[in-house]
Amino acid sequence: MSKNRPRVVHVYKDFWPPILGGIERSINWMIGGMRDRFEFTVLVNSRCGETREREWEGVRIIEVGEWGRFQSAPISPSFPRWLRRLKADIWHFHIPNPTGDFSWLLSRPKGKVVATYHSDVVRQKWAMAVYGPFLRSFLRHCDVIMPTSPRLIDASPVLGPMRRKCRPVPLGMPLDCYKKTVESAAAARELRRPFKGFPVITFVGKLRYYKGLQFLVSAMRTVEHAHLVIIGEGPEGPRLQRLTEELGLRDRIHFMGELPDEQVVHWLHASELFVLPSHLPSEAYGLSQIEAMACGLPVVCCDLPTGVPWVCQDGKTGRVVPPADDAALAEAIVELLGDANRRMRMGEAAYRRAHEDFSQEAMCSRLIDIYTGLVD
Repeated sequence: MSKNRPRVVHVYKDFWPPILGGIERSINWMIGGMRDRFEFTVLVNSRCGETREREWEGVRIIEVGEWGRFQSAPISPSFPRWLRRLKADIWHFHIPNPTGDFSWLLSRPKGKVVATYHSDVVRQKWAMAVYGPFLRSFLRHCDVIMPTSPRLIDASPVLGPMRRKCRPVPLGMPLDCYKKTVESAAAARELRRPFKGFPVITFVGKLRYYKGLQFLVSAMRTVEHAHLVIIGEGPEGPRLQRLTEELGLRDRIHFMGELPDEQVVHWLHASELFVLPSHLPSEAYGLSQIEAMACGLPVVCCDLPTGVPWVCQDGKTGRVVPPADDAALAEAIVELLGDANRRMRMGEAAYRRAHEDFSQEAMCSRLIDIYTGLVD
């Protein structure tokens, strides 16, 4: 152990900034919330052939050169060498990331090993025939496995046999920026003005294949008078806009593209309801739900075998409906839009749950307990 603070190395394929993904942001928030207790280094890949180092707010970021990526996994022959070169009291891996798992098995560096298990491998299931044995071997060597929700332990065929070493650590984020202020309330009123009193439903996220937005667009056919605001960009955008035209919903579905964080918060405060229609388990957690809940919004999401319906508790902070079912989505939306008192109660419960369970402070407190238990 280092003389001052225990040394922790986070291992993944990318880091935010600049890569803006859910896992990348979570690593950033973990480090930001514990920098006074631990000395952090981040070991990731460079997205080019060159290895380079940089610094982010006093944290050393090592970006190891790669030859390219296969099914999103970096091919980086020098990654095991960097694991051997660095010194750590705790290695914190983020899964799935075959590059990191393989490299640890090859190098076996000294230090305790923990792993945040974000999700199973979903889209490339065929790859588990090769990757699965190595992943299970790596997890057997971990001192602690940290699924992002208790539900994931039961749903994952990988974690089930290893539940005795699992300690769930739900992801959390800084929430102060989501509080309602005089300025955000005024901005929300201006955003609502063109809708002339009709309710606003919001989605925030990348427009990807697993987000289920085609079902939400279809559901809007039977959600009369309400407006749907879709914030984000992605490969599914053109198809969703064509579907909106075909269904004659262009006047009630609004594609806003990417917006600055401050404007996203204003839209959330301008809304009655947040919908996360993701229909495939590639949606492992749904951080955007927590953003909406922190603004006091009830959520409608789908019953996936992941942390998504665990974050949004059915009947308490929102509604959980069957996936890939536009009729069920529409029914839940209409039900909540038609009952302002229930919507308000759910919104208040969502706000409390976000701030009690999914704040950056709550996440880091759980991690500190695990880290200190290992190094002590």
